[in-house]
Amino acid sequence: MKELFNDKNSINEKSIIGFASFVTMLIFAVVDLATGFFGKDLVIHEYIYDSFLIITLGCFGIAEVGSIFGSKKAEEPAPSPEPEPEDKAEKNINININDDDW
Repeated sequence: MKELFNDKNSINEKSIIGFASFVTMLIFAVVDLATGFFGKDLVIHEYIYDSFLIITLGCFGIAEVGSIFGSKKAEEPAPSPEPEPEDKAEKNINININDDDW
């Protein structure tokens, strides 16, 4: 448990919080189905459910972005052996405004 509060640990705290929030949403869903089966309505305020949804998506999104842009260095593509030939043709653009040719 002490390792969880250490700055340099191998535990991804964002994933733990996201998973806990997702499990809470699943418990809400199962309890809602069970109470609906017995003819009762489970009243959950929308802002509470939306809060868990935002926490879940935010934690998993931050964790994924962190793993993509984190400590991994992007490999630079190797330069091509031959440079691409340049197009020597001139590109003329003619604009005709109000039928006036300049």
